Amino acid sequence: MQQPENQNKKYQALFTEIDSGRIKIPQFQRDFVWSKQQTAQLIDSIIKGYPIGTFILWRTRDGLRHIRNIGNVQLPDIPKGDAAQYVLDGQQRITSLYALRKGIIITRDGQEIDYRDVCIDLSATPDVDEEIVLVDPPKDRPFISVFKLLNGSLTELIGDYSKDELKKIEVYQKRLTGYDFSVVVIDDYPIDTACDVFTRINTAGQELSLFEIMVAKTYDKDRDFDLAERYHWLLDNKGAEKDLEDAGYDTVPPATILQCVSAHLCEQVKRRDILKLKRNDFIEGWDTATDGLFVAVDYARTHLRIPVSRLLPYHALLVPLTFFFVRNGGKKPTKEQHTLLTQYFFWASLSNRFSSAVESKIAEDLKKVNQILRNEGPNYRGEDVNITLDDLRARWFSTGDAFCLGILCLYAYFEPKSFESNSIVTLDNSWLKLNSSKNYHHFFPRAYLKQQGAPDWQSNVILNITIVDDYLNKREIGAKAPSKYMKNFERKNHHLADTMKTHLIDDMDGFGIWEDNFDRFIEQRGKRVIAEIEKRLHPKL
Repeated sequence: MQQPENQNKKYQALFTEIDSGRIKIPQFQRDFVWSKQQTAQLIDSIIKGYPIGTFILWRTRDGLRHIRNIGNVQLPDIPKGDAAQYVLDGQQRITSLYALRKGIIITRDGQEIDYRDVCIDLSATPDVDEEIVLVDPPKDRPFISVFKLLNGSLTELIGDYSKDELKKIEVYQKRLTGYDFSVVVIDDYPIDTACDVFTRINTAGQELSLFEIMVAKTYDKDRDFDLAERYHWLLDNKGAEKDLEDAGYDTVPPATILQCVSAHLCEQVKRRDILKLKRNDFIEGWDTATDGLFVAVDYARTHLRIPVSRLLPYHALLVPLTFFFVRNGGKKPTKEQHTLLTQYFFWASLSNRFSSAVESKIAEDLKKVNQILRNEGPNYRGEDVNITLDDLRARWFSTGDAFCLGILCLYAYFEPKSFESNSIVTLDNSWLKLNSSKNYHHFFPRAYLKQQGAPDWQSNVILNITIVDDYLNKREIGAKAPSKYMKNFERKNHHLADTMKTHLIDDMDGFGIWEDNFDRFIEQRGKRVIAEIEKRLHPKL
């Protein structure tokens, strides 16, 4: 790795390289957010000879995703065969200077910002007055716009200004065009190192995400591959083709997609492994991995009956499932493989598998998936999940707890039906983020149990949660005892006994509902839940 190279560049040289396409602002840079006032202060500092900081450029032949225009100015492509210089530090400054030089108009928050308005007060003295560069032209004093100063000649200005004003203009023009901008160039650093440099010098201190780095690294204009656009297309392509939003899985984060691709290409998903992936390999593997992801999502929705992604205990679970379907060549799993995949899913969910060391554990689990592909049962010895009734009695319901979400996935498997109409409950990602979701109902209402003197920890347990359709049930139920509100539903729903079986409540008499017996309800429902868990964790093959 070469040492950084210190350079000085004049205004003209710096912006000739932008105009020629050689200096680029990488897409992972933040938006241009400087105000005109900040831009005016920058010019004021240059005129007064103050230091304005160093521009750090990364020179590389890697074609990264970059900003293609600034305001109303379209930037050219990098000349073929040339290295590009990407701005790692100084983006706001260099964009401000370029905006002034080109007279750019930028639209921000619905308002146009015209950089041709930034001007120099010719009645002021730079070495005496605090402020000589103004955001807007003054009405009562002579001025010259910075745009005109940088792009015009003195001969063109003779008729418009006095001799004293022309002398000042000449001085300001020389100070701006003759200013030595400090530039440090780092040459041919690997992209992850260059991004690390960016992170360390970024004044906001915000580290680039792995996805942002991979967007830059995998960009290929000739192959029309833009990872950011491909990801958004996966989420929602407005009906052009199948997408994750249509499937109810639009909360899948970009990191999970990267892991799916990396698992396919090298069976590893750590950050360093993803960064090592070659651009061509990544692009060529994209369709295969994402096709496998869609099959995995369909499998989760149909065979595991998890209708929406917010019910997933971990998005990371999609990585081993995707890996299975990629390696299985699009074939449906055998009955035995389905049993083993179900076992794996609930084992990982109920053991809080991915609460730590996610990347290492996914790599371990890909080996388990390879066993399933060979119709071999993975060995969970030493990692067994054994759940007791006492465990469930005390399990506080939280949508941030993978174990609870695993139980909710079990509830969802039985396609719970509406207490009122016996129609299948519709789940929606937008409703499922919080514990107070429209879809979650405490069968013994917390307000009712509080009236009976029960502590909140006892009422807000996962065994007291049912999945319902909307606020209708909650409005009708309120703080009523189960015996009362269920009588109301019994009059409306003549199939109520069958409805309750879809909530793992098999016998309303035996579950103590008509007697409002909370302890018996928890015990009986707990036994029912444990029986279903056992079928999945310890299947008979």
